[in-house]
Amino acid sequence: MTDTTDDIAEEISFQSFEDDCRLLGSLLNDVLHREVGPRFMDKVERIRILAQSACNMRTAGIKDTAELLEKQLASELSKMDLEEGLTLARACSHYLNLMGISETHHRVRKQRNLSHMSKSCDDIFNQLVQGGVSPDDLYNAVCKQEVEIVLTAHPTQINRRTLQYKHIRIAHLLDYNDRPDLGHEDREMLIEDLVREITSIWQTDELRRHKPTPVDEARAGLNIVEQSLWKAIPHYLRRVSNALKKNTGRPLPLTCTPIRFGSWMGGDRDGNPNVTANVTRDVSLLSRWMAIDLYIREVDSLRFELSMNHCNDTISRLAQEILEKESDTSSEDRHDTWSPVQRNQLKNHASCAPNLPMQLPARADLPSCTECQARESQYPRLDLPGTDYMPLNRQGGSGSPSKLPTNEILSNNSQTKAHTSSASLSSAQLLAKRKLFAENKIGRASFQKLLEPSQPLRPGIAPYRIVLGNVMEKLKKTQRRWELLLEGLPSEADPSEYYEFPDQLMEPLVLCYESLHSCGSGVLADGRLAALIRRVATFGMVLLKLDLRQESGRHAETLDAITRYLDMGTYSEWKEEKKIEFLIRELKGKRPLVPPSIEVGPDVKEVLDTFRVAAELGSDSFGAYVISMASHASDVLAVELLQKDSQLALGGELRRPCPGGTLRVVPLFETVKDLREAGSVIRKLLSIDWYREHIIKNHNGHQEVMVGYSDSGKDAGRFTAAWELYKAQEDVVAACKEYGIKVTLFHGRGGSIGRGGGPTYLAIQSQPPGSVMGTLRSTEQGEMVQAKFGLPQIAVRQLEIYTTAVLLATMRPPLPPREGKWRNLMEEISNVSCQMYRNTVYENPEFLTYFHEATPQAELGFLNIGSRPTRRKSTVGIGHLRAIPWIFAWTQTRFVLPAWLGVGAGLKSACEKGHSEDLRAMYQEWPFFQSTIDLIEMVLGKADISIAKHYDEVLVAESRQELGAQLRKELMETEKYVLVVSGHEKPLENNRSLRKLIESRLPYLNPIHMLQVEILRRLRCDNENHKLRDALLITINGIAAGMKNTG
Repeated sequence: MTDTTDDIAEEISFQSFEDDCRLLGSLLNDVLHREVGPRFMDKVERIRILAQSACNMRTAGIKDTAELLEKQLASELSKMDLEEGLTLARACSHYLNLMGISETHHRVRKQRNLSHMSKSCDDIFNQLVQGGVSPDDLYNAVCKQEVEIVLTAHPTQINRRTLQYKHIRIAHLLDYNDRPDLGHEDREMLIEDLVREITSIWQTDELRRHKPTPVDEARAGLNIVEQSLWKAIPHYLRRVSNALKKNTGRPLPLTCTPIRFGSWMGGDRDGNPNVTANVTRDVSLLSRWMAIDLYIREVDSLRFELSMNHCNDTISRLAQEILEKESDTSSEDRHDTWSPVQRNQLKNHASCAPNLPMQLPARADLPSCTECQARESQYPRLDLPGTDYMPLNRQGGSGSPSKLPTNEILSNNSQTKAHTSSASLSSAQLLAKRKLFAENKIGRASFQKLLEPSQPLRPGIAPYRIVLGNVMEKLKKTQRRWELLLEGLPSEADPSEYYEFPDQLMEPLVLCYESLHSCGSGVLADGRLAALIRRVATFGMVLLKLDLRQESGRHAETLDAITRYLDMGTYSEWKEEKKIEFLIRELKGKRPLVPPSIEVGPDVKEVLDTFRVAAELGSDSFGAYVISMASHASDVLAVELLQKDSQLALGGELRRPCPGGTLRVVPLFETVKDLREAGSVIRKLLSIDWYREHIIKNHNGHQEVMVGYSDSGKDAGRFTAAWELYKAQEDVVAACKEYGIKVTLFHGRGGSIGRGGGPTYLAIQSQPPGSVMGTLRSTEQGEMVQAKFGLPQIAVRQLEIYTTAVLLATMRPPLPPREGKWRNLMEEISNVSCQMYRNTVYENPEFLTYFHEATPQAELGFLNIGSRPTRRKSTVGIGHLRAIPWIFAWTQTRFVLPAWLGVGAGLKSACEKGHSEDLRAMYQEWPFFQSTIDLIEMVLGKADISIAKHYDEVLVAESRQELGAQLRKELMETEKYVLVVSGHEKPLENNRSLRKLIESRLPYLNPIHMLQVEILRRLRCDNENHKLRDALLITINGIAAGMKNTG
C-alpha cells in the first residue's frame, strides 16, 4: 500500500477504480455462487457486512459499537469448520488481489490520460531549464547518468508465478474494456473472458508445494525482463530522448542509456547453501542465452520490415562482401555449424560418396519461363521474408520453384546418400550415421539451412535483409554456443562466427541505421531498428549482469585453510595490519597462492569454485562482488586476492589470459557498528597505494560502497538505522573525495519501510547532499519487482522516476541540516530510540517468546517462497533471524512493530525538552527528516491496534499479555508525537487517496486477520494437521495481498 507507488494520490481516479472493483467483485461473486453454492456465499456476505460496519463505526469514532461488532465477527468465524474457513480465506484473498489489479490498472489509465505527468522527464527537464540550468549542462548530466537497478530473489513475492500471469491477463482485459469503440457483443465476450480467468484463478492452488531453486528464481527475473522490461526500455528511452530534444535541442544519443539492470538471482550465496558455483555458472549462461533469444526474435521481425533496396555505399559493400563470402564457401562449409568432431565423422563416412555441387547452378533462382539469354526475368521473383523457401534445382540448368515437404526432401536425400555409399558403409555404420544426424539438434538446423536460397549477386537485392540475415546467423551460432556450454560440452566455434561483446552486434545495426537516415528513410530507422539498438545498449549480451555476494567470514575461512596448509598460521587470528601486509604482498606477486595439491573442506572448496567460475566466464558476465558483513579493509583485499589467484590459476591451465578483468569488489556495511566505521574502512583502503592504483587503473577511479537497510533496522530500529545510514554515506563520500576517487553508493533497500522501502522518488531525494552524483545502484526485491516492473506501462513510469530523481539529486542536491543543533537533536532522538528498541527486543527476556506466540513467524517457512533458509545460523534468537521474516511476521498482525518501535520514545524525549518547534522546522526544511517522518506515518496508517490486540488476547500466554499492552501503548504514543511533528490531525492526512485505498480493503482484510488468529489457535493444538496449515498459509497470502507488501 505504501511501497508500490510513488504518485498514487494523484494517479487514482476513484470513480473508475470503484467501477472496476465492482465489476471484478461481481464476477467473482458469480463464480463463487457456481463453485461453492449460494448458501455459503450468504455467509461470506454476512461476514463482509459485519466487517464493513465495524470499520465504519471506528471511522466515526464510535469505538464501543465497533468492538461489539468485531467480537461478533470473531465469534462467527470461530464457529466455522475448517472447510468453511479455508474457502472464506480463499474468497477474501482473491477479492483483495482483484482490487490490487484494479489499482494497478488505474495507475496505467491515469498515466495514459494525463497530458502532463509530474516527475516525468519532460516535467523535470523543463523545471531545471526554467530554474537556470543551461541546456548543455542538462544534456551532459542526462547522457552521463549511470543508474543500475538490481533485481534480487529476496523471498517476499507471495504469489505463485502462475497466478501472477493470470493477474496480468485480467489487467490486459480491463485495459481492453476501456476502449470507447467496444461494441455490445465485444463487451459481452470480454466479460466471458474475465469470468474464465477468474474461474481459472479460483480453481488454481494458491500455494507453492515445493521450494523454488535458485535457478527457478533466476528464471522469474528473466521473465520480468521478457514480459515487461524488454518492451518498456525503448519506450522509456524515447521519452527521455524526446524530452531532451524539447528542452535542449538535442536528442539522447542512440547508444546512450541512463539505466541498466543487474541481478542477484543465482549469485547471492550469503547464508544460502543452495547457491553453488555450478548454479551461478548455469544462471549466467542462461541469461546470455535468453538475451540472444530475444535478439533473434527482434532481428527476424526487422528483416521483414527492412525490405527496401535503396541504401548507402557502406551497406551495399557490406552486403556484397557477405554474398561473396558465401559464394566462395562450399555448400557444406557454408551451412555447417557442427563441431569439428562431428564434421570429421561425417567426412569419413562419406569419403566414397560423390561430392555435392559447390554452388547452385547459374540462374537456378529464376522462374523456369525466363529466357536463357535474358539478364532479368520479366516476371520478378517473389521474395517472401522470413520463410524457408528453396527453389529445387535441376541438373538441366533451370530450376522449378516448387517446395516439397521437409520430410519428403529428407527422405529423398537419405535414399540417394544410402545408394551412393553402400559400397563403403556397412548397414551398422549407416544406422549410426543416421542416428547421429537425427539426434543432433544443430545438425537438423544445419540441414534445414540447405533448403534456404542463396542470395544471387544481381541488382534488385534487399541489402538490409542480407546484412540482417548475416546478423541472424551469427546470433543463432552464438545461441548454440551457450547451449553447448550449458550442457557441459566444449564449444570450439571460430570467434569470428559468433557474438561475444555488445559492440560486435551493435556495429551492423548502427550501419543500417545510418544508411536509412542517409537515404531519407529516417522514419524507418527510428522505429523498430532504433528500439533494437537501444536494447543492445541497455541489456548487452548478458541481459542481467550477475552480482556475486558472500559473507566476509567465508573468505576468512578460505584463507585460514590456505595459510594453515602453507604452515603460515591461521589467517583469521592475525591482527588487521598483519592481514593487510600479507594480502598486499600476495597481490603484488605474480604466482598463484593456492597450491594445486591443496585439499580443503566443502565450504572452502565452494568459495574457491565460485572464484574459478567468475574467472572462467569473465567480468563481462558479472557485475560486482559484494561482501556482506564487511567491517575491515582486509575483507576487501581478501576478495581481491582470491579472484586474482583464480585468474592466474585458470589462465595457467588454459595457457591464455582469462576473459575480462577482475570484478569490482563492493563492501556491504549492514550493522550500526559497521556503518559507523564505513568511512574509516574506505579511508584505510584508499590509503594503500596498490589498492588506490588498482581502482584508478581497472575501475576508472570508481569505488562502489553498499549500505544495508534491513539488518541495520533489525539491529537498532528504523529511526536509528536511517540516521546512521545518512551519516555513513556522508562519511564515505568525504573519504573518497579526500583521495580524488569517485563513489557510487549501492542501496540495499527492501520492499517494506522497515527494510528501507518506500516511494523511489522520496527515497532518492532525501539522500545526503553529494551522495548521488549522477550514479546510483539500488536493489528491487521480491513483490516490488512485480509491482514496479510487472507491466510495461508501470515500468516506464518507474524508470522515468529513477532518472528524474537522480538528476535532481545531482543538479539540485537536497538541503543539509540548516543548523548544527539539528544534527545534535537527531543524535539525541536516535540514542533514546535505539535504547528503547534494544531494551525491548534484545534485553527483555520475555520478548522472544512473545514474538513467537503473537505472530505466525514459525509457520512462514512453509510458504516455500524462497530458496534460502529463514536464518543465517541455526539459533533461535532474533540476532540470526533474517530481516525479512522478522518484518513479515509483524506485518501479518498489523502491528508492524519494527518500523516504529523506539520512534515515539525519541520524539517524546525531544518534545519534553522543549524542541517541538525545532522538530517542526526540521520537518518543513530538511528533506531527510521529512522523508523519515512521512514513512513512519505511512506505517502508522497501516497499523491497527485492535487487530494486534486480538492476536495477543487469543494467542499469547496470560503472563506475557502485559508486554503486549505496553507495546500497544507505545504505538499510540508514537502516533501522537509523529503527528505533533508533521502537524497532521491523523495519519495519512496528506495522502487521503492512499488512506481511502486502505479503508476500501478492510472489509476483506480484517476477517482474514481474525480467521488467521483462529487457525493459529487450532494449529498450535494440532501441529501436524496439514489442512489447517494450508488454511493458515492462505490467510498469510491474503493479508500480504491486502497490505501490498510482505517483508
